[in-house]
Amino acid sequence: MRLLLVEDDEMLSQTLQKELALKGFAVDIACNGVDAEFMGDEEAYDIVILDLGLPQRSGLEVLGNWRNKGNKLPVIILTARDSWHERIDGFKAGADDYLGKPFHVEELVMRIQALLRRTHDMAGQSLHSDGLKLDEESQQLVVGDQEPLQLTGTEFRLLRYFMLNPGKVLSKTRLTEHVYDQDFDKDSNLIEVYIRRLRDKLGKERIVTRRGQGYIFMDTQQ
Repeated sequence: MRLLLVEDDEMLSQTLQKELALKGFAVDIACNGVDAEFMGDEEAYDIVILDLGLPQRSGLEVLGNWRNKGNKLPVIILTARDSWHERIDGFKAGADDYLGKPFHVEELVMRIQALLRRTHDMAGQSLHSDGLKLDEESQQLVVGDQEPLQLTGTEFRLLRYFMLNPGKVLSKTRLTEHVYDQDFDKDSNLIEVYIRRLRDKLGKERIVTRRGQGYIFMDTQQ
């Protein structure tokens, strides 16, 4: 999953970027409202963490502009803990959740995961598909009754996106946009390497190539 973190506190944003990367997220950073609004409109993000007190354009204005343009990006707003009126204004503007500052990274991660579960209509900390179980917390894969398999960060992000979108034709470009951050070379063939690695773990029949279009994650339960 790819996140946009909008925060003008450089130390906080760098810390959060590292912590969220360890939890299996690709994270881009915007430090002002103008860049944030543009990136949220132009890039393929799964969720946005949006501070309200931003230079150049406030977080509320950014959020309101997104919603007015029909941009339905899931958004968690960050506010000062005692600013109850900002939370109300944020929900009115179209926020999906909020978190008061200061906060623990673990709580932010839990809120991100909860919002993603609601967005994709999934329950619990694991994704399931035809004898496969992908655990979000441990980033492990269980195939049938075998021992859990450890995944690299990229393998985990890629398989999670496949399992959240079963039966859909997913182009290489779309997969790259949701698995890597903005600094990744989108013309790279590395995504194909990780698809081969997943096929070795899951079986070749799980991820089907649609020539000239992309890949399909097969799930007979859909």
